[in-house]
Amino acid sequence: METVGSATGLTDEQRAIRDVVHEFAVEEIRPTAREADETETFPEDVWDGLAELDLTGLTVPEEYGGFGADRATYAVVNEEVAYGQLAVATALSVHCLATECIAEFATEEQKETWLPEMARGRPVGMFGLSEPDAGSNPAEMSTVARREGDEYVINGKKQWITNGQRGGVCILFAKTDPDDPSSVTQFLVPKEAGYEVGKKEEKLGLRASDTTALLFDDVRIPAENRLTEEGKGLSAAFRILTGGRIGIASQAVGLAQAALDDAIDYANEREQFDNPISKIQAIRHKIADMGTQVHASRMLVREAARVADAGDDPRTAASIAKYFASEAAVDVTNEAVQVHGGYGYTTDFDVERYYRDSKITTIYEGTSEIQKEIIARSLLD
Repeated sequence: METVGSATGLTDEQRAIRDVVHEFAVEEIRPTAREADETETFPEDVWDGLAELDLTGLTVPEEYGGFGADRATYAVVNEEVAYGQLAVATALSVHCLATECIAEFATEEQKETWLPEMARGRPVGMFGLSEPDAGSNPAEMSTVARREGDEYVINGKKQWITNGQRGGVCILFAKTDPDDPSSVTQFLVPKEAGYEVGKKEEKLGLRASDTTALLFDDVRIPAENRLTEEGKGLSAAFRILTGGRIGIASQAVGLAQAALDDAIDYANEREQFDNPISKIQAIRHKIADMGTQVHASRMLVREAARVADAGDDPRTAASIAKYFASEAAVDVTNEAVQVHGGYGYTTDFDVERYYRDSKITTIYEGTSEIQKEIIARSLLD
């Protein structure tokens, strides 16, 4: 069931793509979601299905075998995949961050080497920015890539790496001068370079998505694996993350829509006092509030995507969309649990997973607090 106006602003082609991905989410992703969450195992068959739909090449230009999606299409796909399971959408969006970095900053030779294979789903991409002591302020990172002749030697640790166990190539951000915060540079580091994968994190939600640390101990890569000029890495990261925030916001919409749909179905089926609980005013008002939040979130995502596709600066619009949609997802999934009552607190119903998963959307790729600071800066400074 869709919120009124969910197709607003989409082209006929985008609506067709939405319908295909929605069908895949319902028929292929959702049936595996509960087991994947319980076993904390990523559904690789689902990933292969995404690849068959060309979605693993979503941000890969067409000339390299990819989908070449604009930002609005990217948002639609993220929303529908998250409707199936947020952990799958997260893995896909991080893979897309990696392919977008290569498409945007790599040499022609690097693009030809990496993008066609990544568009087909392997190797899986990772995005290595955060560190144990450098999250919201990546300029404080301590990972260093020291130039030695025709190589860079990397030492340091990256934290909260999605696809950490599954991944085959990491877009790594490291300082070339340990004493200079402005020396952050972007590198392409394949798994074969020999970094160590840390333990898989045990998380509140998003359990099917593998999250690890990556440890670099004198890891050597060819100098040509540098993606940006020395010192240009942070600006590149922020540019890519702005688009990524539109993706996270759209994932929050998809998750909230799933929770809303389940709450509506349950309210129509569950009877109390000889009537469905959907006839009770308190429940009806909850559903109305949830639907309003989902619809408003979706419209903010569409606006952010429109700004980006128009070639205008999307930073503020992306932050507004991510802040509002992620906080709304937490509210909507919480209310979905409440509509289900005691059953909502059990693993017999998916709403408890939605609730656990929703919180991460307010944290990764820029916390709500960071988004509010970006929004405030645009209004006040």
